[in-house]
Amino acid sequence: MSEINPREDLADVRRVVVKIGTKSITAGQSGRFGEMAAQASELRAGGRQLVLVSSGAIALGFPRLGLKARPTQMAELQASAAAGQSRLMHAYEVAFAPYGIEVAQILLTHDGVSNRELYLNARAAIDALLQYGCVPIINENDTVAVDEIRFGDNDQLAAMVATLVGADLLVLLTDVEGLLDASGKRIEIVRNVEEVKGLVRPHEAGGLSLGGMESKLEAARRASLRGLPVVIADARDPQAVTKLLRGENVGTLVLPQGSRLASRKHWIAYALKPRGAVLVDDGCAQALRVRQSSLLPAGVVGVRGDFAQGDPVSILAPDGKELGRGLTRYAMPDVARLAGAKASEIEARIGHYVGDAVVHRDDLVVL
Repeated sequence: MSEINPREDLADVRRVVVKIGTKSITAGQSGRFGEMAAQASELRAGGRQLVLVSSGAIALGFPRLGLKARPTQMAELQASAAAGQSRLMHAYEVAFAPYGIEVAQILLTHDGVSNRELYLNARAAIDALLQYGCVPIINENDTVAVDEIRFGDNDQLAAMVATLVGADLLVLLTDVEGLLDASGKRIEIVRNVEEVKGLVRPHEAGGLSLGGMESKLEAARRASLRGLPVVIADARDPQAVTKLLRGENVGTLVLPQGSRLASRKHWIAYALKPRGAVLVDDGCAQALRVRQSSLLPAGVVGVRGDFAQGDPVSILAPDGKELGRGLTRYAMPDVARLAGAKASEIEARIGHYVGDAVVHRDDLVVL
């Protein structure tokens, strides 16, 4: 993006993913469904495509079950989502109809898209909907999701969807102007998310929503590291999305930090949850970062978790920070026995050989 005025580049965006949370979409008597529909119409008139990631099913569902507040038990949350998802989609259908725009529901689970074939099927379905002029409305399938297969919240889901569909921009709508500094002033541009994390207060539990600014920054960090610009903008502005696509100075723009990844590496980085971790020494960490090399047994110093051959694993630097993710070619007991070994020693140590690398560079994403 342009160093002088990176916002000008947003005028060239063709496909945008917009995420709106529960509190934002349900605000007021009738919510902000009409405002989203009006902006979608403007985007379409400008030749752009919109994918909407929307929360709100649980909030719309629990009153239908006679509950006075958002439940906390998993079964009640799932029941609320089931009762509310149809109401959420109906609200969007009613709002978009005057503009002649059809909407389509897509419910995802982390467990579902961790399967490569299902991941590709989801992408193909969304592409087809966009070609037919529909607006895909995506939500986590809370009715069947449990903690082990959740994305975490819809900010993280939106970051995954943005790379899944090959978006040019991710917009995270919230109920403040953007990221605020210590004096309450909007920060216009963020070049490194790590440098601004200290400005964020922990999200208060117990409300209607799960996210908060902390979650949005983490989603922005993940997307920006994969070459995608992210804007955190004010859902209270009925033209927030259209303004920023005109290059106007709204919201907080998080600049991309990395380059775009191939589809398969997007899948490894976004759609898979690590089953364990491989700890490496300084030399190996440097080789992975600088030379994008494979992870060899010689650099392994330890393992965590219980993973099988082909499972996704985190790769941890000596300071404990995650420096990459990949698909392991050896199971956890084998990796533990191979720690520090040369390639020529692999078969002698574990009794079989499937390659020199614990994680091959083709199956590895450096974060």
